[in-house]
Amino acid sequence: MADSVAPSSLIQPIILSGGSGTRLWPLSREAYPKQFLPLTGERTLLQQTAARVADRSQFLPPMVVCNAEHRFIVAEQLRQIGIEPAGIVLEPAARNTAPAVAVGALMAGAADPQRPILVLPSDHSIRRPDLFQAAVRSGLAATTAGSFVTFGIKPNAPETGYGYIQVGQPLAGVPDVHAVARFVEKPDAARAQQFLDQGGYCWNGGIFLMRSDLYLAELKRLEPAMLEACAAAFQAAKRDLDFIRLDAAAFARSPNKSIDYAVMEHTAHAAIVPVDMGWSDVGSWEALLMESPRDDNGNVAIGDVLADDMRGCYVHAESGVMVATLGVEDLVIVATTDAMLVARRDRSQDVKRIVEKLKAAGRSESSTHLKVFRPWGYYETIDAGDRHQVKHISVLPGRALSLQKHHKRAEHWVIVRGVARVTRGNDMFELYENQSTYIPLGIRHRLENPGEEPLHLIEVQSGSYLGEDDIVRFEDNYGRN
Repeated sequence: MADSVAPSSLIQPIILSGGSGTRLWPLSREAYPKQFLPLTGERTLLQQTAARVADRSQFLPPMVVCNAEHRFIVAEQLRQIGIEPAGIVLEPAARNTAPAVAVGALMAGAADPQRPILVLPSDHSIRRPDLFQAAVRSGLAATTAGSFVTFGIKPNAPETGYGYIQVGQPLAGVPDVHAVARFVEKPDAARAQQFLDQGGYCWNGGIFLMRSDLYLAELKRLEPAMLEACAAAFQAAKRDLDFIRLDAAAFARSPNKSIDYAVMEHTAHAAIVPVDMGWSDVGSWEALLMESPRDDNGNVAIGDVLADDMRGCYVHAESGVMVATLGVEDLVIVATTDAMLVARRDRSQDVKRIVEKLKAAGRSESSTHLKVFRPWGYYETIDAGDRHQVKHISVLPGRALSLQKHHKRAEHWVIVRGVARVTRGNDMFELYENQSTYIPLGIRHRLENPGEEPLHLIEVQSGSYLGEDDIVRFEDNYGRN
């Protein structure tokens, strides 16, 4: 197959990574949503998605469109698996999938107006990537000829959480590709069962293959205001380190619509490749349970779980937390270091209601974990109280925090593992395991890791105010103010 692929037919993957994954709370949160978690294997869902299109005989390096707050997480996770993206595009505001795809099409079309683009959600699981890649190859001929191809997931249950697509007549001369008869909104249980019994319907998996120029032409016809806003945001975009930052004012003018509502349900050229590739949107704890290996009693137990007479449960205990169960059935129990969820499996789609209540109450558990990732590594809050806070800080090899000062807090650093290079006022020195230093209030300071292994230290903060906004940066390697 590799020898038969002409350079002009290489596909440009566009990975959409703007989701917040609220239905998998408390593991998935706004600051670190499910696409960045290793939920169905050793790699995260984002890494699995990028690896799925790593064959350079078929695909160009991927573009990723993401929330600006997630940019360093995306870059680091791709670096970990050896994938250098064609670009990481930063959305200044959430405007759904159609504008994100428009920006990707504009970028891809700048090099080749007829470039095929493959739109991929970053947070799905596909157990049979070989069948996925074969389906993409099947759809490519139809795409080149002008079709907007979607990949229909063959249903195995009367799911009510997905949209459905009715499969139409086969396209002449294009094996395995059919016209789309119609798109159907998420049905109730009775109608979903009817679709399953009748056959000829697929779930809408949200994966699309189309030509850049034709997608932009349909947007011009159907959503001219969206195309104008996206084109203006792209033309005024600025480079920010390795990222492409869209113009905020222009992008904000775009209507907020999905690619389904904006284009796919209205184009006369929609086509579908039905495929049974072991797909899941990992959209709920119930879906994740079905994607995971289960024991003889139908349980999934991850972490330090002690179970007695447990059946049909999904239990996840984060490191440092032990969960014990006794005589329970059909529950989801997820325990993190700062929150615990206990829910019936049949209510797992409703977890987002908990997140909404947390947001309404102004609670940080709705959006952030105690472990917070930064471009230089991460910090994790161990203890916090009146006028003190204790954190575990890990700095990646060769990385450095900003040169900064605080108005309202002082800090003590104790090195646990690795080598720290410390700037404190006019002094610069190195600290090793079991050594420490004190950073007085108001003194310029910086922490660096000059070693080849991660640096770990304990930071004890003391002062009248310990918020993260009490940072005055003088120099920063990552372009932060």
